[in-house]
Amino acid sequence: MNGQHKNHKNVSVTPEESTEFIPAIRLINNPDGSCSFEKGKIPTLKHMNTTTFWMSNKTEEWEKNAHPAPRRQYVITIKGNIRFKVTDGSTFMIKPGVVLLAEDLKGTGHSWDMVKSKEWERLYIPIAENADDFFVRDGQ
Repeated sequence: MNGQHKNHKNVSVTPEESTEFIPAIRLINNPDGSCSFEKGKIPTLKHMNTTTFWMSNKTEEWEKNAHPAPRRQYVITIKGNIRFKVTDGSTFMIKPGVVLLAEDLKGTGHSWDMVKSKEWERLYIPIAENADDFFVRDGQ
């Protein structure tokens, strides 16, 4: 029997009813063009407006230098521990299980380096223009 014709139970999920979240950190631009971050979460089972994604395990030297995000995007770490640094010198860690939401599209941007890791495996998932990023800042 072809695997496409197996009986599967239909499962219905109503994304708006999800009360579960995944931890997230969002890179943002301040009015003066500097970059900072805020901690929060993203609800699970939300259908996000994206059209493509790609994976990477390569790192170019320019990526470690301060740079703004090239587009609004989720960066999902599969393997590696990455320390990000923003304009004022503050840092935060991204590791598997924490979503990075890159929205610092202007100014100096952010930099990063690997901590106790030799490789950073990640998915880049661009967010469609004007689409909701579903980020919920801590304390809201």
